[in-house]
Amino acid sequence: MAELQNYTLNFGPQHPAAHGVLRLVLELDGEVIQRADPHIGLLHRATEKLAEHRTFLQTLPYMDRLDYVSMMVNEHAYCMAVEKLTGVQVPLRGLYIRTMFDEITRILNHLMSVGSHALDVGAMAVFLYAFREREDLMDVYEAVSGARLHAAYYRPGGVYRDLPEKMALYTGNKYRSEKELKAMNEARSGSLLDFIEDFTNRFPACVDEYETLLTDNRIWKQRLVGVGVVDPDRAKALGFTGPMLRGSGVEWDLRRVQPYGVYDRLEFDIPVGTNGDSYDRYLVRIAEMRESNKIIRQCVQWLRNNPGPVITEDHKIAPPKREKMKTGMEELIHHFKLFSEGMHVPEGEAYAGVEHPKGEFGIYLISDGGNKPYRMKIRAPGFVHLQALDEMTRGHMIADAVTIIGTQDIVFGEIDR
Repeated sequence: MAELQNYTLNFGPQHPAAHGVLRLVLELDGEVIQRADPHIGLLHRATEKLAEHRTFLQTLPYMDRLDYVSMMVNEHAYCMAVEKLTGVQVPLRGLYIRTMFDEITRILNHLMSVGSHALDVGAMAVFLYAFREREDLMDVYEAVSGARLHAAYYRPGGVYRDLPEKMALYTGNKYRSEKELKAMNEARSGSLLDFIEDFTNRFPACVDEYETLLTDNRIWKQRLVGVGVVDPDRAKALGFTGPMLRGSGVEWDLRRVQPYGVYDRLEFDIPVGTNGDSYDRYLVRIAEMRESNKIIRQCVQWLRNNPGPVITEDHKIAPPKREKMKTGMEELIHHFKLFSEGMHVPEGEAYAGVEHPKGEFGIYLISDGGNKPYRMKIRAPGFVHLQALDEMTRGHMIADAVTIIGTQDIVFGEIDR
């Protein structure tokens, strides 16, 4: 009988579990993976090159389109890099707002991650539950920026504007009764901070629901426990960060070891795993959502009691207030110059890294003293994790490749950038 030879199989980019445009060339022995070769480039949008032809402010909205599930955290890294070059100081209230929205974004990301991972593995309900909470947080995004996804809310020197005093209300239609509308609008009758506080009161019970559906579910555990194991030393050698690294038991979090925003003023724990498998990484993300909820509550309390400016008063960096433009010619000139020519950033280079929901997201900027970045390099966590896919899948079945892609929490906007 002739010996069976290995054969290759394309996994994606059409496969629903390929998370966008991942093409994975699998070399198989029967159904066991011998080698996995990730192919990237199908989405390439040349963000780093485009930045060289846009002013520093015009480049900011491109950040939202990188990892389009963690929009404001991408913006934060970019703004911090510009602030390092310019030396501008962000007002404390602006730092608290940024920190609060970083954690809102972390919950948004992990809800998508856990929900889509469960969907890939075959559990549908969790995805619907997760999107129920995502809708509330998307409303928060919309309240401050006018956009539900690509917010462009952060600015070098702070944030675009202060938190609104009112939330948008649901209005009546023929499909909803007055009683239903009243219940839906109950949490929206106050300010944005009231709405966020109400969410933080409800959210722990929502996480309990996800855990009821998944954590002790024997099918979920059979699909995740012992799959894609990476030990702590290997995780560090592969350049893992975020939940991928902490899932292997390494307590490394930029919010704690290199604090930015106001993380050094807040109390939170760093969840870590023990076995370094897909199940541990799932547990880390669940625990991180609970910790993010605690951080948001602390920020809400501080923001309630401490009004103040949310963006720098330096008009070479940030536009003047509209009321000032109506009375002063100097402010009007600053406004037009900033939005037409853009800010001139001193010559130099800077790197800013943040604890993105997926790992360390960094922006390396070089300025030649002009109004556009001379060079920009994006350090995307997903790109680093994807390189370990071959090692993580070897010896596993084809179905386990789906689990491992899901546990890496890959979004191709930042990988192909």
